[in-house]
Amino acid sequence: MQCEIRPARPDDLDALLAIENTAFSGDRLSRRSLKTLIGRQTAVALVATDDKAVAGYAIVLLNRLNRVARLYSIAVAPDKTGRGIAGALLRAVEAEAGERRRVAVRLEVREDNRGAIALYEKNGYRRFARRENYYHDGMPALRYEKQLGGIEHGERP
Repeated sequence: MQCEIRPARPDDLDALLAIENTAFSGDRLSRRSLKTLIGRQTAVALVATDDKAVAGYAIVLLNRLNRVARLYSIAVAPDKTGRGIAGALLRAVEAEAGERRRVAVRLEVREDNRGAIALYEKNGYRRFARRENYYHDGMPALRYEKQLGGIEHGERP
């Protein structure tokens, strides 16, 4: 599967919202939140396109006081899953975080989302915590982290 990854643009909002609403049963990002994140300097919003249509997106948050990036959301259109799009988006997010001098990427994932957990573990993420009652329906979240570029916490490149 060949997809192109590029920065999200305001004219992607309808497609992003459609993916958000079909990929998640709750805890969805609103149009307003997506629009804000696309324009925010402390966030990187990327889209994957398949035949010029938006097939998925990823958003990473970059707190200027913290050298750990947070994968805030990643989703692929349900009819485009299984084609490597999520993995491509994840690698692109990691590259962006590394270019912005972040030492690691952290994320939360629903404890029952086996597909996402497998993707993260396959890509070198390690579980370090569990948060009870994290999602709208009471589902716990598993917290994962991946070190970028072999840099350990506290070290200065």
